[in-house]
Amino acid sequence: MNEPALARAHGDAVLSANMRATPEDFAVEELPGFEASGAGEHLLLTVEKRGMNTAFAAKRIAQWAGVGEVAIGYAGLKDRHAVTRQRFSVHLPKKVAPDLSTLDFAEGEERLTVVEHAWHAKKLPRGALAGNRFVLTLRAVNGDRGAIEQRLQAICERGVPNYFGEQRFGRDGDNVANARAMFAGRRVRREQRTLLVSAARSELFNRVLDARVRRGCWDSPLEGEVWMLDGSRSVFGPEPFDEALAQRLASFDIHPTGPLWGRGEPRTTGEAAQLESDVLSDGEALALRAGLESEGLRQERRALRLKPVDLAWSWRESDVLELAFALPPGAYATVVLAELGDVRAVGRVG
Repeated sequence: MNEPALARAHGDAVLSANMRATPEDFAVEELPGFEASGAGEHLLLTVEKRGMNTAFAAKRIAQWAGVGEVAIGYAGLKDRHAVTRQRFSVHLPKKVAPDLSTLDFAEGEERLTVVEHAWHAKKLPRGALAGNRFVLTLRAVNGDRGAIEQRLQAICERGVPNYFGEQRFGRDGDNVANARAMFAGRRVRREQRTLLVSAARSELFNRVLDARVRRGCWDSPLEGEVWMLDGSRSVFGPEPFDEALAQRLASFDIHPTGPLWGRGEPRTTGEAAQLESDVLSDGEALALRAGLESEGLRQERRALRLKPVDLAWSWRESDVLELAFALPPGAYATVVLAELGDVRAVGRVG
């Protein structure tokens, strides 16, 4: 279900536009999940990079520090065709760092600059971020300005479906097919295995969410619902839907959830469980379910609803729209754009 056919919650497209004409059109700032301790053997570097993905930047930092790439930590992956700020950690047991100015790099479209640095006690682990703030520039915007702004206001008030974005499914969208082949016995590299397992899980989740969007219940409860607390992975329920839960749902304190497939029975019951079973009962879904269970994963949940934080917009020109908002970890800016319409990446992505 990694095709553009995923259902929109807010209606038909209100615009078409281009993005990523230059890296500056896609600016991302990682929001730190903690403050540096100020002491320890790990140097925390906040860098700004352009035209450079996370893995390439990590390799350059390792070369600069004279350490193996295993000594480098980072919280999340960032695109190449973008201007991004993110943290890296470098394990330096002797607490002696090379000259920071020698890490700065500029060649053609590629650039890396150290913005901040501090010592810390531990390696930066994956997921150790509070979220990401985006500033996105849409060009060649075609659509009625009033309708576009009305859609943006609706997104502010109601949020968007929390789909996994197209990045999860590979450059050519073939990660799910490759996952099926892997589950059927094809041998793959260890690092590729992790990507394919994630794609398979994301596919099943997106199918359930797509069905609930089409039925108009992606942000409202079904009987037997399991709830997730906003800003956490904590879940509770099922329990009878009452006025207290209704108020918490309306205030975005809790969200309905969908399955991240694994071993064991889904926690949902009743109507919610029946919908998930119906959606994930065809041959392809059953093969993905069996493969994920064989990998030893356990049943987990993911919120169906996503609310961009501090969403704001401005018209830089009559056909150039700038959007700014923040998202929690694991959420995709592309799913926010999808609720507006057809936004085409005209530059490289990855």
